[in-house]
Amino acid sequence: MNWHIYVLSPSPREQLCTIVSLSRSMHPNTLPERVRAIFHPDIHTTDLILTDLPLPVPKDDEHLVKVHATAICAGELLWDRDFPSLVTHGKTRVPCYDLAGVVVTAPAGSPFGPGAEVYAHTDAHSTGHAREYSTVATSDLALKPKNVSWEEAAAVPLSALTAYQALFQWGGLRFGTDSAASAQNSKKRVLITAAAGGVGVWAVQLAKAVGVKEIIAVCGTSNVEFVKALGATEVIDYKKQTLGAWAAAADRKPDVILDMVGGQTLSDAWYAIKQTGKLISVHSHPERCRPAELSNKYAISLFFILEPRGWELEKIAGLIEAGEAKAVVDSVWKLEQFKEAFAKVETGHARGKVVIKVC
Repeated sequence: MNWHIYVLSPSPREQLCTIVSLSRSMHPNTLPERVRAIFHPDIHTTDLILTDLPLPVPKDDEHLVKVHATAICAGELLWDRDFPSLVTHGKTRVPCYDLAGVVVTAPAGSPFGPGAEVYAHTDAHSTGHAREYSTVATSDLALKPKNVSWEEAAAVPLSALTAYQALFQWGGLRFGTDSAASAQNSKKRVLITAAAGGVGVWAVQLAKAVGVKEIIAVCGTSNVEFVKALGATEVIDYKKQTLGAWAAAADRKPDVILDMVGGQTLSDAWYAIKQTGKLISVHSHPERCRPAELSNKYAISLFFILEPRGWELEKIAGLIEAGEAKAVVDSVWKLEQFKEAFAKVETGHARGKVVIKVC
């Protein structure tokens, strides 16, 4: 990139425009040597510190992004301990794998040049994005939805991608808002546990957007009206009725169940799922919770971990811009308030995503 700066006795307004222009495209020579970051020193604890780290250096296929906001995933501080394969050479233990920000430098031929407003999710083998600058591969990026804030954009990627892949890659629904997709999806019943959580709010909205007529949401009393407003056609208040009790009384078995809870709820889901239906969990494999008395029940059961895909985020951005879906932000915290932010997530009662405003 060639840079040309002309000084022609600018007016104060012209000086301001120049500053804004330079700040958006970020000449590499103006970048700091070190950046503020949340750091996870010991994988055997969940303790975090706020520190300075060297400015990350992007690989040949990566972008350097100025991070405006990032979001927390429940349990992520134990991933490196529980899944040692995630601890790869060169990984710096910075948490939070979602981001929204502005591209500073880009590899040759990238569709996301300097100044592009982007959002992304990256997998846990990489360094996270709770830092002022971070690096992201082209395949993980998408343009940020134009009608949302940085904080709202950061709340989307992991949760929306998980719901998208669960419903459309694994659940057998057809993505699209056209009549063909609606005709296919309208025949399906979908049940979603933890429907007011990060993934749940997206599963409800995506199911509604593509024409699913019966969306059964499981949540607590305080969230019943909230999930109805998102698109749920029936709500199971788990504080008043367990999924197992609902399954025993209900004649309508769901074609697809998406579980984010595990444990007894996942066990109860076996009673609820339709014969030949699909029981999908992002918590643990459903077979671990299959009741012995249902050993002969045939249903497709699977556990999956999402894959970062920028092209899917592009589709999700389209729904957001069309008003078919929205980001749900529980709360926004400053970088210095990281302890409070992570504590809120670990209560297990956040409505939507907990977001950290980085800069």
